[in-house]
Amino acid sequence: MSAASESRIETLVAELKRYNQAYRQGKPLISDTEYDNLTEELRQLAPDHLFLHQVEPEKFSSRREIRHPRAMLSTEKAYTKEALQRFVERVEKCAIEHQLPLPELRLTAKLDGLAARDDGRIFATRGNGEIGYEISSAFEKGVVAVGGRGRGLGEIVITNSYFNEYLAAHFEHPRNLVVGIINSDTLNPYAEKALAAGAVQFVPYCQLPAWQGSGSELLERLDELREELIKQIDYPLDGLVAEVSDLQLRESLGYTDHHYRWQIAIKSKGETAQTKVLDITWQVGRTGTVTPVLEVAPVNISGATIRRVTAHNAGLVRERQLGPEALIEIIRSGEVIPKLERVIKKAEVSSLPEICPSCQQALVWSNDFLKCLNPHCPAQAEQRLWHWFKTLGTVDWFGIKTIRRLVENGFDTLEKIYGLQEADFLELGFGSQQARNLFAALELSRSKEVDDWRFLAAFGIPSLGRGDSRRLLNKIPLPRLLDGVEVAEVAAIDGFAELTAQNIVSGINRRHREISYLLDSGFNLRFSEPLSATAADHPFKNKGLVFTGKLTGGSREEIENRARQLGIKVQKSVSSKTDYLVCGEKVGAKKIEKAAQLGVEVISEDRYLEILQNLDS
Repeated sequence: MSAASESRIETLVAELKRYNQAYRQGKPLISDTEYDNLTEELRQLAPDHLFLHQVEPEKFSSRREIRHPRAMLSTEKAYTKEALQRFVERVEKCAIEHQLPLPELRLTAKLDGLAARDDGRIFATRGNGEIGYEISSAFEKGVVAVGGRGRGLGEIVITNSYFNEYLAAHFEHPRNLVVGIINSDTLNPYAEKALAAGAVQFVPYCQLPAWQGSGSELLERLDELREELIKQIDYPLDGLVAEVSDLQLRESLGYTDHHYRWQIAIKSKGETAQTKVLDITWQVGRTGTVTPVLEVAPVNISGATIRRVTAHNAGLVRERQLGPEALIEIIRSGEVIPKLERVIKKAEVSSLPEICPSCQQALVWSNDFLKCLNPHCPAQAEQRLWHWFKTLGTVDWFGIKTIRRLVENGFDTLEKIYGLQEADFLELGFGSQQARNLFAALELSRSKEVDDWRFLAAFGIPSLGRGDSRRLLNKIPLPRLLDGVEVAEVAAIDGFAELTAQNIVSGINRRHREISYLLDSGFNLRFSEPLSATAADHPFKNKGLVFTGKLTGGSREEIENRARQLGIKVQKSVSSKTDYLVCGEKVGAKKIEKAAQLGVEVISEDRYLEILQNLDS
């Protein structure tokens, strides 16, 4: 990537963060369309940028963080009737396989507001899907809970009738004012009037007008049903939502890392346009797969200027004879990256690379994919590290330019990077402030709590994304995975086929040293439940413990690993999140003083071991 492109990426991210913060504060600086255009430009230049792969941050600095009892996932989308039909066929097939009645589907309008959850006691924003912010003060301000409190998931919206009459001349979109009301303790006059009029409402999904019927009837009457439901809604809309009604079938269908398999959003198909291929850029992924991106003549679709289009794999380039001067039709649906729809005119010449564009080693074919098998390929190292920081989600500052500089200087593994000190970053040419920030970010990534499944998924092991990592660790705790498990044990878990299990076991074995190193460096993991029989009930379960001093019950590594197996959050330093300081011999007075200041209970190693021995007796 050119220096100009990298500079533009940095500028775009800075602008988008500033605009997003203003939007979250209810003071938008640009229109939604302009914001979307900038987002799409970033997507074209850097489709893997962290900003595009996380929920845009909700900065409610005065609000308490709340972990959702169940993740608030996104929704799978269907832009065509064929896609909806595939969803219907999938849920019906699952019902037959589990000997359940053919499902009825519940159809509602899809609201375009601020997603939230209300259990009657806590009212929280969606946040990043796992952790949101407590916003119960919204009801004190005057937000109306439609149907009363405690009705689960829904959206905060302003009625269309009120917005169109009183606010349309002052706000680009109703959601802008909604966010301002939730985010700010000081309300502007427009917000105060809207609240006083009862126009700002939390609408639980269960309170929406709904149609219920079979999948075949839904497909047959979709357009008619859409009109009927829309007529009954006085809120901003973004399509329809169809979901399985039967709870047992929902459980059988399950979920992915991104969405529930029993639910789908029905939206209009994206716009298409014709353009000409100018060139093909080949990119190397973290597993060595070399994928093509079509550089195309700029074309406008849905208000965005498109310059790059994914071509999926090398086999597609070969099969459809893609290359310079090919005429193609592309499609852009929703906010996803534009895709190749069809080839109108093939290229006269379609060349495929024979060597890796990063390390210059020979490429090999694997089905429809070109692969670089060089384990020391710089591009693969960059992508593996980028995947780690992106998936972990607790680290700022490690952008692709920073990672590239580290790899170029030989720091191409997590072990090497996590061994760096502030002085090392200075020697690598980073500025003094950036060096401090990079070192502090690494320390924060270790101390800030992170789910064990996210930690495992961040290693990028084939067949082990975030959803599969969560399912795996719900059955087999991480310490036991590292001790070694058989392929058959993993394959016995629902949703893991034999080949998947083989990939997972071999992948964990290959990365065993790296995973163990990072665990031993003090990552603060939140372990999945259940862990083991011995973790069922004890005073330290889910508590934060710091071990200090000379320990006599074994090596520090052994004691900490045992604690993790019991569901204990092992920490490296005393903080407000620490519950117990476990003291061996020769403990420094300052650590005990800090524990006393923070209200952390101090116990001896002997007392800690005595409690654990009582569990085993």
